[in-house]
Amino acid sequence: MTRLQSAATAACVLAAFAAPVAAQNYPSKPIRVIVPYATGGATDLIARLVGQKWNERFGQPVLVDNRTGAGGVIGADAAAKAPADGYTVLLAVPAEMVILPHLQKMPYVVARDFAPVSLAAITPLIFVVHPALPVKTVKDVIALAKSRPGQLTYASAGTGGVQHLSGELLKITAKIDLLHVPYKGAGPVMPDLLGGHVAMFFSGMPPAMPHVRAGKLRAIAVTTAKRSPAVPDVPTMQESGVPGFDIANWFAYFVPAGTPADVIAKLNAEANRALKLPDVREKLAAVGAEVVGTSPQELQKFVQSESEKFAKLVKASGAKATD
Repeated sequence: MTRLQSAATAACVLAAFAAPVAAQNYPSKPIRVIVPYATGGATDLIARLVGQKWNERFGQPVLVDNRTGAGGVIGADAAAKAPADGYTVLLAVPAEMVILPHLQKMPYVVARDFAPVSLAAITPLIFVVHPALPVKTVKDVIALAKSRPGQLTYASAGTGGVQHLSGELLKITAKIDLLHVPYKGAGPVMPDLLGGHVAMFFSGMPPAMPHVRAGKLRAIAVTTAKRSPAVPDVPTMQESGVPGFDIANWFAYFVPAGTPADVIAKLNAEANRALKLPDVREKLAAVGAEVVGTSPQELQKFVQSESEKFAKLVKASGAKATD
């Protein structure tokens, strides 16, 4: 019995030291950052900018893995099922973390299957229309929609994303009837919007801004409560007469649940350090992204708040996964 007790004690001591030792040696091999969307978007840009700084700091390759499909769910599910060792990191956005869980059955539970690391950045959406549409303000859009109920179309990058829910919030608040046209990602939306096949889009800033500057799209408003420094002359939805309208697209780092706390702390410190670097901030500001950087605990509270907000909006809108 004494021998067994001694062995058990030794095992406990070894276990107590395992996580710190693992963290001290971390990383000792390449880190994979899963981006649940295609290359070229804001999520991919952030992953690559920060990943380059991690590579320089860690001395290990940081590989961006674009796992697309199902509105971000395929990539997020791959991250949830990866080993909890810090070598798989997810850079997520609202759709797969706080919106789709209220619209459909999910292969993961966010609170159970992920551990938060840091909220990296927040960016508004920009409400853009085809120049041929006879509107210059949100009030013009509302008036036109009321004169043509169910005829004005708004695109989204897929059901359950922030673009879709932004359109639903406008419909509810302004009491208008718009026709939702979901696409399989933001990429296919732009050609149709520029061609006049769809009238409006709550777009991410990066894909829209070149066309706005070229006069091929008209910027109507931004969706956050304050104006974007990237387009200071464009009013907010609230300023444009839609009270309570505050929707942002955000980008946050997560790891599989069970990842050692010391490893999470190291990833958090390096993510926040990279985000504060002048060249990273400058490149993100150019696409309308505001650098944040938080503790894991702050991100956890933020995600809970966002989930509650979108749960109410999904319920109020009656949005369905098949919309």
